[in-house]
Amino acid sequence: MFTKILIANRGEIAVRIIRACKKLSINSVAVYSEADANSLAVEMADEAVLLGAAPAAQSYLDMEKIIAAAKETGAEAVHPGFGFLSENAAFAKRLEEEGIAFIGPNTKAIEIMGDKIASKKFADKAGVNTVPGHMGLIEDPDTAVKIAKEVGFPVMIKASAGGGGKGDAHRLG
Repeated sequence: MFTKILIANRGEIAVRIIRACKKLSINSVAVYSEADANSLAVEMADEAVLLGAAPAAQSYLDMEKIIAAAKETGAEAVHPGFGFLSENAAFAKRLEEEGIAFIGPNTKAIEIMGDKIASKKFADKAGVNTVPGHMGLIEDPDTAVKIAKEVGFPVMIKASAGGGGKGDAHRLG
């Protein structure tokens, strides 16, 4: 069991992890941006480290700042919550290189999950039920319409990688 965990997230996600840490008698370290300095997570955590300015790229997405905060505070593990760096295999690998545990899937699993086509093929090969649909790249709108007619409407088209969850899903029909 760990004695100190750094939570590489903010808001309700961080608060829930901190509460779980308290129940398990594990010390918690919150990281925060300037905008979150007065947040409940910062108040609740045993320690808190300022990462930087409000934009996530300058704080919650800066792997090196988070690793430095973990080392500075003696955190043995990092819990990424969800979003931000939770699905970043390079982050999990960097933590491993620094001797800091990543609380989450191993890097191979993160890599597979990060590519929607590869993850669907992996799940299918493992015998896991998946949503019916096309298992490859769709290169142009005509091909998309052809496949949609074969699969049946309504259809959702999802970016296979790099969508970031913001506006990368579209509907045809």
